[in-house]
Amino acid sequence: MALPIRILAVDVGTGTQDILLFESGKTIENCFKMVMPSPTVIIAERIERATRRGQPLLLTGVTMGGGPCHWAARDHALAGFPVAVTPEAGRTFDDDLSMVEQMGFEIIDQDEAVRRAENPTLVHIELQDFNAYAIISALQAFDVDPTVDALAIAAFDHGAAPPGVSDRRFRFNFIAETVRKEPAPSAFAYAAEHTPADLTRLRAIASSASRYKELSGSSSGIPHILMDTGSAAVLGSLEDPHVRDQQNSYAFFHQ
Repeated sequence: MALPIRILAVDVGTGTQDILLFESGKTIENCFKMVMPSPTVIIAERIERATRRGQPLLLTGVTMGGGPCHWAARDHALAGFPVAVTPEAGRTFDDDLSMVEQMGFEIIDQDEAVRRAENPTLVHIELQDFNAYAIISALQAFDVDPTVDALAIAAFDHGAAPPGVSDRRFRFNFIAETVRKEPAPSAFAYAAEHTPADLTRLRAIASSASRYKELSGSSSGIPHILMDTGSAAVLGSLEDPHVRDQQNSYAFFHQ
């Protein structure tokens, strides 16, 4: 009897992260699911606790989605408390690090971050959109085997806009260029190793998710797919026969 295919699928949102452990041979309703606070909400709450206590912040890790964590870190600096951040983590707040400095943040290199992390009076937070350890721990707490045959992760990535170009305009231009080349929602799905360089958030997720393979005992060579959240929603909706059968359900991608 063939072993089932197991896929860990995660949608990283602003308010929640929606986690599905798909297993072939099971109805989708019986596959294990978790809806948990989003990484940016979790980190925002940690920063807000540090603000209430008046503690300095050290932010390391990788580029992740902003929103709540961005606002919390900004408010921490506005309250007069120090915020030190490494360059890769700093791009969470703006792709232009000079703008991050204008927010009142101190940009430090990794060696300096390691030195400062030894200070027990500051709050050290690792920025990441995909916490492999947390997900594996949650699954194992319910005796669920975390090993998988593939990873599929979706997030909204506006891309690394050059100075003077808004995130919104850069994203629209990227979408238009992609659709002209390949008018299908699947054009916004990428093997981790082929994620466009401008999609810095998705590339950071790919880096974080590589830990999952190691920590879960999954094969290091399993497929790892990243996708823009909006396009993933469109592609998923087309699996609904009521949507797929509509005459104009795919019109946008075939004009």
